[in-house]
Amino acid sequence: MSEQRTAPYGSWASPIMSSLIASSTISLSLVQVAGSDVYWIESRPLDGGRYVVVRHTADGRTEDVTPPGFNARDRVHEYGGGSYWVHGQTVFFTNFVDQRLYRQDPGAPPRPITPEPATPAGLRHADGTMTPDGRLIVCVQEEHRPDGEVVNRLVALPADGSAPPVPIAAGRDFYADPEISPDGQRLAWICWGHPRMPWDGSELWVADLAADGRLSGATMVAGGPEVSIFQPSWSPDGTLHFASDRTGFWNLYALREGRTEALAPMEAEFGEPLWQLAASTYGFLSKGRIVCSYGRQGIDYLGVIEPGSGRVTPLDTRFTAVGSLAAGPGGDRVCFIGGSATEHASVVALHVASDQVDVLRRSFDGTVDPGYLSTPRPIEFPTEGGLTAHALYYAPRNRDFRGTADERPPLLVFSHGGPTGQTTSRLSLSIQYWTSRGFAVVDVNYGGSSGYGRAYRERLKGNWGVVDVDDCVNAARYLTEQGEVDGNRLTIRGGSAGGYTTLAALAFRDVFKAGASYYGVADAGALARDTHKFESRYLDGLIGPYPQDEAVYRQRSALFHAGGISCPIILFQGLEDKVVPPQQAEAMIAALNDRGVPYAYLPFAGEQHGFRRAENIARSLDAELYFYSRFFGFEPADRIEPVEIHHA
Repeated sequence: MSEQRTAPYGSWASPIMSSLIASSTISLSLVQVAGSDVYWIESRPLDGGRYVVVRHTADGRTEDVTPPGFNARDRVHEYGGGSYWVHGQTVFFTNFVDQRLYRQDPGAPPRPITPEPATPAGLRHADGTMTPDGRLIVCVQEEHRPDGEVVNRLVALPADGSAPPVPIAAGRDFYADPEISPDGQRLAWICWGHPRMPWDGSELWVADLAADGRLSGATMVAGGPEVSIFQPSWSPDGTLHFASDRTGFWNLYALREGRTEALAPMEAEFGEPLWQLAASTYGFLSKGRIVCSYGRQGIDYLGVIEPGSGRVTPLDTRFTAVGSLAAGPGGDRVCFIGGSATEHASVVALHVASDQVDVLRRSFDGTVDPGYLSTPRPIEFPTEGGLTAHALYYAPRNRDFRGTADERPPLLVFSHGGPTGQTTSRLSLSIQYWTSRGFAVVDVNYGGSSGYGRAYRERLKGNWGVVDVDDCVNAARYLTEQGEVDGNRLTIRGGSAGGYTTLAALAFRDVFKAGASYYGVADAGALARDTHKFESRYLDGLIGPYPQDEAVYRQRSALFHAGGISCPIILFQGLEDKVVPPQQAEAMIAALNDRGVPYAYLPFAGEQHGFRRAENIARSLDAELYFYSRFFGFEPADRIEPVEIHHA
């Protein structure tokens, strides 16, 4: 290896280019097992962000199932999830453009099996389950009516599309996870109502299922206003399993003869916030065993619960970030999306008995020399109220460069979305883009994040815009005090709820010298008034009831305190965003203009909540780097199209 050159932090040349990230990285989700075949969803930036169902067959072939012209992505809850399911080799999926449900038989093109609604894309379908004979589908349906009302329910329909969907469970604000028992005679599902989110409180119901889809004898068997239920699933012998956080952590339970049995009690998370439908953390193997993923202190593990053992036996794998777990009942193989600090997210098949690992698909189609990769270090740091918060710290790393002796690196504080989200140790080239150029990064799991139990998650209750901001500020201060970073070049960035935290930190704290908001919330009151149904009462728990607590909303919203922002800020926005509409960014820009604060604004046509197109992913990363370079006094090694900066 050649001798390292000395150069200012931020100016280092890196092979981790924005174009490489955008063109060579795909998103992987929703793993399913059907017989000997494994399925998953790929989101492809180079194909306009199209979602494609992919199949890996027993003989080792990997092939696209979704043909060109179709996009297997639903918009239920706006975040989607559960956009396809499989019976035999027949795939059922929701097409993004019209939100109709399609059936795709082997060797045949997809055909719609739900009617064209009067309102375009007004009937959305997701999260389906089927009777063992493949005759009947039960799924979630979300109806968007012309007057703006949105109605969620469970519907049943024949799998051949010979009749339209018929509502079978309605009256609650939201439904998820319908699951038909192995004998086809019972249906389980979860539901909840405003103002709660599913991780606040939800209910598990079971009913008898008739041949025509009608339900009878519906009974609530678990959950409640202060208990969250996650992933009801029937074992092959017909026992209902589920995760519940009634002890403070999402643990696994079985319902046997009307009694709830804890399977492996421990202070670990076997569930996750249901931001997207059809999330899964466990499945069933042969001999009554359960294979599961669980998280502790920001690290994911895989394990097996033997019948009657009362404990989890960990599996020795290299994966520290695990999601979307699926297992074929009665077998010995578990499939999931796995990654680690040094390994990109991949679709993985693990043979439990032999520990054999087969990587079926990698999210990154390329190679990066490890000499350019920064490995995260978990940190705990003091925060307000004598409490401790959590984060992952990434030091700058580049095999070709080192910083000058008289400077410390600038710090980027990453504030994740949700806010009930969680950052993990999975290798992210979007973080390595920065560290390989000489930035330090701290990815903060502020109070309110998932993965640390219900009490940690509820730190944010009534305190959004306070606890999250304090924790991000205190992470930056901690690293400054430790001598890791330059306290005069602290920057905060985030998307969605993380964008709200970013804007609030800039408006209410005099710590950061620059910021970047990706489709961030500037006016919490506007979010409460204008956002989609799923989140329309979310802020009741995070801030307070609206409009009763309108004064608190204004107090916590950066838009009304833009006079407190004195540092440069760059804003990015999708113009088709229904979660945080463009008006939020535009109102913030008007306020910054009034006060002469330096800013840049990049709107992207055709993007929704989160950028999916390769050119926009690349442009936003490079534009952010260019923006920082103008204020932090370094010259990027990359050739970047300039960004117009107002009031510079």
